[in-house]
Amino acid sequence: MTKKYIPHLPSMHALCEHNYIRLMRLLPDVDETLTYRFETSATLHYEIVVLEVSRYTSTVKISQLCTTTPSYLKPVMTVRLYHDARMAEVLSSQNSGAFAPSYEYPNHKMRQRNEKHMINSFLAEWLQFCLSQRPRPVLCN
Repeated sequence: MTKKYIPHLPSMHALCEHNYIRLMRLLPDVDETLTYRFETSATLHYEIVVLEVSRYTSTVKISQLCTTTPSYLKPVMTVRLYHDARMAEVLSSQNSGAFAPSYEYPNHKMRQRNEKHMINSFLAEWLQFCLSQRPRPVLCN
């Protein structure tokens, strides 16, 4: 028997806080439902769509737009920003629903034991890459 995976909440909270800061640096305005496009190279673009805005939260969809990559390899994530807590958490990724804090392994969807932490770490790396490219947002609405 293997020990059950127990998420480390302080590191998860720190990750979500850093993701919130990175997203706020990228987005000039999350108070309205808008679409922003960013260009990081001639063939690599990404899009952030503000889907939903409420008093304490915003929901955004982040997707990569690339002409040289097959669609199933392009990252797509739905992220909820909690403005009162200053945290951002991935709600769904690659059109798979909500993530549990931990999973028994093996499981029928073959998710990793720490899948939620891993997908939020991927968001952090992706946002850091985008920020390092010094993109300028282009408002599409």
